[in-house]
Amino acid sequence: MTQEITVHGAVAQGFEAVREEFAAFVAEERDDYEGQLCAYVHGRRVVDLWAGGRADSLYGVFSSTVGAAHLVVALLVQDGTLELDRRVTYYWPEFAAEGKGAVTLRELLAHRAGVVGLDAGFSDEELADDRAIAERLADQRPFWRPGTAFGHHAFVIGALTGEVVRRATGRTTQELFEERVRAPHGLDFHLGLPEALEPRFRSVQPMAPTPEQQAVLDAAPTGTHTLAAIAFNAHVPGAGDPVNHVNSRLVRAKGPTSAGGVAAARGIAGMYAAAISGLEGRPPLLKPDTIAEVGQIHSVGHDLVAQGLRAFGLGFQATAAETHPSLGAGAFGHSGAGGSQGFADPRSGLAYGYTRRRCSYPGGAAPENERFVRAVHGAASAG
Repeated sequence: MTQEITVHGAVAQGFEAVREEFAAFVAEERDDYEGQLCAYVHGRRVVDLWAGGRADSLYGVFSSTVGAAHLVVALLVQDGTLELDRRVTYYWPEFAAEGKGAVTLRELLAHRAGVVGLDAGFSDEELADDRAIAERLADQRPFWRPGTAFGHHAFVIGALTGEVVRRATGRTTQELFEERVRAPHGLDFHLGLPEALEPRFRSVQPMAPTPEQQAVLDAAPTGTHTLAAIAFNAHVPGAGDPVNHVNSRLVRAKGPTSAGGVAAARGIAGMYAAAISGLEGRPPLLKPDTIAEVGQIHSVGHDLVAQGLRAFGLGFQATAAETHPSLGAGAFGHSGAGGSQGFADPRSGLAYGYTRRRCSYPGGAAPENERFVRAVHGAASAG
């Protein structure tokens, strides 16, 4: 028997339409829906809604993790510790193997390096360990000539940029995120979930496609060694399942920076608010020039891995160009395969976060984000 799901939380004056949109979606969903929606405008929380779980439930957020990792990179670029147009080999000499010596940090962040995975693939244990991923990728031949095209480095981008961070600073991306971003702002966004917070974690559940969606899947061409299969480690029997990845305690504990983060919507939205606006009287983490740099489109068009239109800034997705054209130019963020979404729209001051427990189909930002973003951005713009 279908049981009605209650919507909890609050919205600021002027954002009532967002609650109505969220409630309408929840009413349409199956009775096991569980998700959270949060938004800030100019550092003030204006939307804080959840249904089917708790406000502080934590979920695996897949590639939305990359936004946290590359906020750290942006801070190091801003500090002068990293230089975007230096070759990766300046920091990490071993990366030069197999014709990768000319790749710059800028190209790596824009998913243009061509090192989306390994011919032989990774074990599940290796995918939990950024250092292990980076060590093995140093010797991998690129799958296209670096700089000539781009493709989502799905399971490895955080490890690649993280090795540059480690070589330049002696610290891991996870350590720097904790010290400079998460802890000072009290964010529920974790690159390495402490054991004490495990009771708040809600295991991700797969979403079964509808009969119509399954028919499309059945008709689609398949291959065990396509770029997509290699990028998602799907060419390795018994390894690389995204749901098993985020449900693994080993992954949650280590927090691999491509897809191993754990967060609540409040944590995602709060991180982007801290980046562009500041929270609770703190100054923004990023200066205007840095915000413009990371949000500038560097790769747009046909993604060789996703086999469709994608757009990337520097380490972040170019959110307006790819999925939400109503947002201002320079909006940046990252979505996750389970349906999560997070971004900052500097022109409107909007910071957005969404999580859900059951994976959306077919992956990436869940379709309902389109209606939620439209409602939130409309309210923010009207104010």
